[in-house]
Amino acid sequence: MSDAFFITALGTPLTEEETLHVEGITRHIEDQWAHGIHGVLAGGTMGMMQLLPDDVYRDLVKHASEVGRGQGEVMVGVGDTSFGRTRDRIKLVNEYDVDGVVVLTPYLVPFSEAELLEYFKALADVSKAPVYLYDLPQLAGIKLSTELILSAAEHPNIEGVKCSGEPNATRDLIDKVGDTFRVIIAQPCLVDVLLQGGIMQHLDGLYGLYPPWLTQIGEYGANGEWDKAAAVQKKLTHATMLLRQMPVLQSFSAVMNERGIPGHFAPRPFAPLSEEDREKVLDDPIIREVLAATPAAVPA
Repeated sequence: MSDAFFITALGTPLTEEETLHVEGITRHIEDQWAHGIHGVLAGGTMGMMQLLPDDVYRDLVKHASEVGRGQGEVMVGVGDTSFGRTRDRIKLVNEYDVDGVVVLTPYLVPFSEAELLEYFKALADVSKAPVYLYDLPQLAGIKLSTELILSAAEHPNIEGVKCSGEPNATRDLIDKVGDTFRVIIAQPCLVDVLLQGGIMQHLDGLYGLYPPWLTQIGEYGANGEWDKAAAVQKKLTHATMLLRQMPVLQSFSAVMNERGIPGHFAPRPFAPLSEEDREKVLDDPIIREVLAATPAAVPA
């Protein structure tokens, strides 16, 4: 059995009225469990938590916790622009049964590392669930230093970090913390290489597109069949890069809808996908493989 642990950062399917698409989120989560994914993150950056009205966010947390209960790990994104706003999200999540809250570095206003350390620790005091830092310098505008992460890890309710930066820095962090602190990496185009290097915890939003390919890579790696893992990785990387070159949330919506998962995953003011772009995505040969490989796992 593979030691790899895969977490899908869920998209948030919405109705035309921009309310939560309950059937869509249910199918989205059940699809991940059906294909062997170990955990889900609701309300992360893929889920566009910061763009959701409070009532939609509450519905998302409620349904994710209910659908996920007993099936796999359920995390919830709570990071907002200030201590007060993030604390209030944590208090909401405290009402539900989840396995962790993921705190994005505050964005918009720059804070010092001393301020950020106090921020993370104070939020961990409030949260019932374990806290995971979310290092996303591409969007938050600041990179969490190894020293800050190590200091935060001393808090008894801060149990890990999700790293979206350079893989070598993540490797260095893992070497420093050992098994005492959970380090989860977001590098969907390097899953096979990172598994071969002993980095076993992986999380990304585009994992929702191709969950069976992801678990295949884990199983091939566990058996030492790295050539087969690399062949699957090549397809996974192609699909990932294709969507990154397109309007990503709208393209994700198109593929998920074709797979039988309803709702649109790009809240306003994102513009709808053009028909030309939709055809480019859905006619891609690798995306056609995705569509052929996975629809049966979605319950009717």
